[in-house]
Amino acid sequence: MRPETVERFRRVSTATICTCLYKRGLRHQFVQDVQPVGRYERNMVGPAFTLRYMPAREDLNALEVFRDRGHPQRKAVEECPPGAVMVIDSRKDARAASAGGILVGRLHARGVAGVVTDGGFRDSSDIGKLPMPAYHQRPSAPTNLTLHQAIDINVPIGCGDAPVFPGDMVVGDGDGVVIVPAHLADEIAAEATEMTVFEDFVEDEVRRGRSILGLYPATDPQTQVDFAAWRKSRGR
Repeated sequence: MRPETVERFRRVSTATICTCLYKRGLRHQFVQDVQPVGRYERNMVGPAFTLRYMPAREDLNALEVFRDRGHPQRKAVEECPPGAVMVIDSRKDARAASAGGILVGRLHARGVAGVVTDGGFRDSSDIGKLPMPAYHQRPSAPTNLTLHQAIDINVPIGCGDAPVFPGDMVVGDGDGVVIVPAHLADEIAAEATEMTVFEDFVEDEVRRGRSILGLYPATDPQTQVDFAAWRKSRGR
């Protein structure tokens, strides 16, 4: 992924990205029902590395399975590349944890950019203190083995009803997480950056008391004149 694309995504909102995707007919890229575990200073950005769970079968999910170094959950934690975002398909089921503080801490130590699940995390108060962003549905104390069997790594998944393919760009902010198809990442980042500049101008005008009519959207020709002057004055 181009470094300039990553940096652009750090400075735009998921709301603006969703609008850019909507223009292209992509309306289901926002991960539903997830929220940040902690408070983060900047956006979570990185290519998706996926882990898929299926419903657990009791005879295959005793605690002893974790002794296997090839266990998919453990393997995923050790193989997720630095700078990537681990995205976990937990079938929107937060009754058992997708992972806990130790595994998420290991991801942070390895330089992973973030982690997202449509289920829940245990040790969520500890996870929320890490500088690495983490997103989940809600806290969940039971071990993942209670309900989830890790079955696949780095395959196409669904997370919170959003399709996620390995390598797609994952962006998270205070509103949630959006998945940008990899082949659109550069152009979406560029367009969202331009939209953000205009939206900043609009916010300034609204604070000054200007009506949104003719301003947002910019149907009044004077709006573009004023925007050009505003942009020049701020070097943007």
